[in-house]
This record gives sequence, C-alpha cells and structure tokens, in this order.
Amino acid sequence: MDTAVVWFRRDLRLHDNETLARALADANRIVPLYVFDPDAYDRSRYIDRPKIGDHRATFIRESVADLRANLRTRGGDLLVRHGDPTEVVPAVANEYDAAGVYFQTMPATEELTTENATKAALADEGIVSERFWTHTLYHLNDLPTAVDSIDDTYTPWRKEIEREATVREPFDTPTSVSTPDLDTGPLPTLADLGRSEPEPDERRAIAHRGGESAGRERVQSYIWEEDRLREYKQTRNGLLGADYSSKFSAWLAQGSLSPRWLHEQVQAYEDERVSNDSTYWLVFELLWRDFFQFQFIKHGSDFFDEQGIRSADKRWRREQPAFERWAAGETGVPFVDANMRELNETGYMSNRGRQNVASFLTDVLEIDWRQGAAYFESRLVDYDVCSNWGNWAYQSGVGNDSRDNYFNVLGQGERYDSDAAYIGHWLPELAELPAEYAHRPWQMSDDEQARHGVELGIEYPRPMVEIEEWYRMH
Repeated sequence: MDTAVVWFRRDLRLHDNETLARALADANRIVPLYVFDPDAYDRSRYIDRPKIGDHRATFIRESVADLRANLRTRGGDLLVRHGDPTEVVPAVANEYDAAGVYFQTMPATEELTTENATKAALADEGIVSERFWTHTLYHLNDLPTAVDSIDDTYTPWRKEIEREATVREPFDTPTSVSTPDLDTGPLPTLADLGRSEPEPDERRAIAHRGGESAGRERVQSYIWEEDRLREYKQTRNGLLGADYSSKFSAWLAQGSLSPRWLHEQVQAYEDERVSNDSTYWLVFELLWRDFFQFQFIKHGSDFFDEQGIRSADKRWRREQPAFERWAAGETGVPFVDANMRELNETGYMSNRGRQNVASFLTDVLEIDWRQGAAYFESRLVDYDVCSNWGNWAYQSGVGNDSRDNYFNVLGQGERYDSDAAYIGHWLPELAELPAEYAHRPWQMSDDEQARHGVELGIEYPRPMVEIEEWYRMH
C-alpha cells in the first residue's frame, strides 16, 4: 500500500516493535500517530482520584516526546493528537489517504473496548486494520495451551512455558522511517491534561525519565555498567537506593522497553559474564508479568469484580476516613506509612512495600481492595493495568493463586528494614528513634516520648488499629 497509519499505544519504542516493522514493510510511507485520550485522564470509578496522576502523566509525555525525537533522527516524525481515538484515528487515516492502520492490541477491558470501537470505525470507512501483540516476553500465539484454557496458578503455567515455549527473536530497529509532511501538532501540556508538574523529591530512589532512550540507558547502567544483575535475586527486596532492583517496570509498562529485547540482554550477560539464579530471576519476574497479561485475556472484566475471578466470599468495608489515612501515610504504623509516603512523593514503591501496604488495607482494615488498586493506578509511574489489578486481587484473596494469608507488616518491616533506615528516610519525625521504637512507636512510655521528642498524636499519629493485637488474634 502507499500509506499506512501506525497508531502507537503502549508500545512507545522503535526497537522490537512488530507493529512498526510490519507497516514499514507493507507501505511506501507511514504516518506515526499517538493519541492522548481524555478518558484515560478522567476520574476513577472507584475513588475520587484521576486514573492518571501527575507522575505518570509526566512520564507518558516524556515517552511520547522521546518517540518523536527518535523518529525525527530517522527522517520521520510523530503526529500527536488529543481526543477520542475512535474518532481521531479514522480521521487521520482519511486525512492522509491511508489504506490501513496498524496498531498494538492490549488485553485489558477498557483498552480492548477502545481498539474494537476504533477497528469498527475504520471498517465503516473502508480502511483495513492490523493488530499486533507486542507487550509480552512470550507471544500469545506461542503458548503451549490456548489462552482461554491456561492454568490460573502461576507455577504450573510457568513450568509449562519454560518447558515448551520459545521466546521469539526481536525485530530490528529501523534505520530510516519515511513519512509524508505531517501536521504534527504539539504535545498537550500537563495543564492541558489537567495535571501539574510534580516536585522532584531528593529522597527518591530513581529519577524516572520517560522514553525509550532513558529506558535503554537504565538497562545499560544497571546490567552492564554497575553489574547489578549478578546479585539481583539477593538485593531485590531492598528498600533504599537506585540499584537494589532493576527499576525497569515503568519503561516496560509504557512499552518503551521490549521484554524480548531485555531477555536478549540477559542472555548476552549470561554469555559474557555470569549465569546464575539472579539472571534467571529477572526473567522469572518477566514471566509473572506475562502471566497477568494472559490472565486478563482469559478472565476479562471479572478481574474488576469485588470478589474477583474466584467468586470469593469477602466482606469489604468502605470507610472513607480509614482509606484516606492509609492513602496519606497516616495510619500510625510506620512501615506502612513510609511506603505510602514514598509512593505519594515519587510515584514509586518497592515490590516488598506494595505487598505490605496492600495486605494492611485489605486484611487488617478489610477495605475494598479495588480502592487500593485504583489508588495505585493514580499514583504509580510504572502502572500496568494487568500487573496492578492482578497483583492486588492476588494479595486480597480474590485472584490467581490466592491463599488466605497476609503479610505481618510489623515483622516484615523489622526483617527488611532492621535498622529503620527506610522508615527514617520517609518519616523524618521518627528518624532519631531507636529502631525498635521507630517500628513500634506506641510502645514508648510518655517519658520516652518526651525524651525522644516524638509525642504520639502530635508529631506522629497514634495507630488507627491495635495492630499487635490484630496479629495475635489472627
């Protein structure tokens, strides 16, 4: 064909992008397009928060800007629009007399609804559309068991994949991209999107800068320059600093990093340096990510039901003041509060922290898990719909592989933050306390509170529940 539109969605990269590669092979020229969808920036149906908060909005804008810059270095450009994709994509195809539109398909319900409506609108205009699966390590069509019959438990699914499936070779990065003269349009400002520039917090673990260029720089730094991959499994439960974990998640979520390319980097590292349980574990985590993507195809909107895909029998509370204290990091339980304040200030939290704050909200407070998942959706810079909602359902006992257990946030804090350095980092009002009191400040007598300058209810909240008694009873 003469012209094809390439509608970029969460595949904001040039490397290993089958959608782009196929369009370049099939058409004489392409029209790269990104659409900022106002619905994506609307309020959540579960909490009074925007679905995309300041940190992720900033990261997305940076990612789109970087995609445009990378296309321009190859002789092309990126057309940017702000509106409903079901209207914008067909309009752009007509404007540039495109015979086809190529785009990434995604498994979650809102995204799938949008693309199906767009596909129908294109068909009405006589424009063909081609969808490509580009978001996982293993391709959808290469699963040993059809996706609607895959195991709902991770471990047997993973073992089957490792035994019977193969990772496809990544697509090459194009050296040139031919586009017509484009009315490219400006990127919407954060104000246009109803968001504000987040204030950088000097305590943050990493400065998340959006885009393929920054993502590949992070891989180069973490794997090759800092040589951190060899110890990943041992350090991944850390809480402070840039390199206890890979921090690749934000770039994977926006598709600025390809999981297949990342897998290729791990293989090269294993060939050149070392192959051990840590190098395997990074791929193991990519498989967890795949698992939830495929589970969303299988179960669809059931993942958003309060009883989840298990049709569990949970009784959830909806107490807004309690939820707001959790969200603000004002529960009076320091390990929970430190993690929530890191999330609020930076858009990021460790995996260990995510598990613990989710357990506190759903197990101890018994608050509807969907409110917590929606809060993460709003706050996380690395939000991925399948990973986020899948993990929240899992932790809350209504999802995959779920068990009726919980995280003891006191024991977890004392194990993974034994010297209370993380608590002191994010709760400076507790930084001078001995570690035992930083984890359990309610154990201080009035005299000890006066001596340490931390009066409960003044400098730091009293705990909203009798947390030690709760764990004794459960």
